[in-house]
Amino acid sequence: MDAKALFIDWITRYEYPALFLLLMLGIVGLPIPDETLLLFAGSLTFAHRLAAGPTLAAAVLGSACGISLSYWVGRTLGQSLAGSLGPRVGLDAERLQAVQAWYRLRGKYGLLLGYFVPGLRHLTAFVAGSSRLPFPVFAAFAYSGGLLWSLSFLWLGYLLGDEWHRLAGMIHEGLIHLTWVSLMSVAAVLAVRRWRSVRRSG
Repeated sequence: MDAKALFIDWITRYEYPALFLLLMLGIVGLPIPDETLLLFAGSLTFAHRLAAGPTLAAAVLGSACGISLSYWVGRTLGQSLAGSLGPRVGLDAERLQAVQAWYRLRGKYGLLLGYFVPGLRHLTAFVAGSSRLPFPVFAAFAYSGGLLWSLSFLWLGYLLGDEWHRLAGMIHEGLIHLTWVSLMSVAAVLAVRRWRSVRRSG
């Protein structure tokens, strides 16, 4: 039995507690197929094997706990890691402070949408914590994003019903492509800003 089949079996056996725990660990960064599990849980609500309310509650609470844990790890260890690794990637103290200031101003929106980009959702909370984004601001955006993400995939799993497994791979591939497009877009924006900055200073 592969890992995905094992996780699906856990949700089938242990229902809401399993969904809560797996999503919490997945948001922290463990290799758990979060969207696939949400689709499966949604299909179980379609089959009346799970109730919609407790399923949504387990998903939202699991994602909220996971992203909160990542935030506090970032708040505790992020500064020291940034200080040691920053110079190696060209981030001196001044540039690092500028990045953190930008994140406090606009990066919070990444918490709202980052759930939908695999890989990014594992990092947004850590960066929020290391940037000292106030916890109430973090919670408002991160928990709203968790609700939107959970509801979207549970609803999609409900609509797909018994066909969820046939389209799960396609959905995952689409999200991977979205990740690459997002990363390339961010890299392009940063490159253009750096070029403009160099041009102005020259």
